[in-house]
Amino acid sequence: MKENELPKTLKAAIEYFANPDTALQFAVSMRWPDGVKCPRCGSAHVSFTANRRIWTCENCPDRQQFSFKVGTIMEDSPISLGTWLVAIWLIASAKNGISSYELHRALGITQKSAWFMGHRIRTALQSGTVEKLSGEVEADETYIGGKARNMHVARNKRRGRGTGGVGKAIVMGLLERASKAKTSKVKVKHVPNARRPTVQYEVRQHVTAGSQVFTDALQSYTGLNADYVHQAIDHAREYVRGNVHTNGLENFWCLLKRCFKGTYVSVEPFHLFRYLDEEAFRFNNRDSSDGERFLKAAGSVAGRRLTYRQLIGANRGN
Repeated sequence: MKENELPKTLKAAIEYFANPDTALQFAVSMRWPDGVKCPRCGSAHVSFTANRRIWTCENCPDRQQFSFKVGTIMEDSPISLGTWLVAIWLIASAKNGISSYELHRALGITQKSAWFMGHRIRTALQSGTVEKLSGEVEADETYIGGKARNMHVARNKRRGRGTGGVGKAIVMGLLERASKAKTSKVKVKHVPNARRPTVQYEVRQHVTAGSQVFTDALQSYTGLNADYVHQAIDHAREYVRGNVHTNGLENFWCLLKRCFKGTYVSVEPFHLFRYLDEEAFRFNNRDSSDGERFLKAAGSVAGRRLTYRQLIGANRGN
């Protein structure tokens, strides 16, 4: 499929994927550019039944059948492929995110289905890369959670006094600054605490040794000099000293909190990492067009199935 034939806007995408055959042709070209293969055994010896839009694997026992959705985030979903592709476009391009209620109104599906669909798409947006950051890297943490004065009195008592980080989810971020070769990119993670072993483990896991690391004056970062060129900025005195600052991550935190304050207003800590993956994906691909971000997201739907039981944590504690 030629790139100039693909939609460039949401309106064009809705019209383009309204045809089930066109949607299937696009999805197949993204998943199997060298020809359809059985998702169970990997065999290319398959036959296609056009009126049902399914394939039969001649290599599997009992000639098992499969659709495009098998082995993807869409598996076992009754929602049409075209609707799925439009939903991927919406989430990949919405700068401040899109709520399940807005998704259900826009697509004409139930809110529960839209919520499940949104989380499955966020699974596809996970970077999955083990490549470490290098060069000039900023490290910082932020706190996600409601203000004490807005909470019910019972919950506020459980949470503790004050409005600082007590009772809030802690998110740690690492940002590799832009260079001539590439734009800046982030990695974010929900961490249990901001103590020294935790934050320094994350830095060493994701930043190449010998890189320059810039942080604030949090004592948890003390000791990084053994592996990095570490410089800290004390925000009680100044925010920038030459190239020593964390302003890149502060910018990302603003974008992230805009999502939580305006769109995802009630996020359980258990699901937080998926929303972080979503915002990191859009930030790291911010120089791409909506169509380019959509193509990257649509190309990552295979091999990342998420069941409803997994999503709600039904198997936890078993």
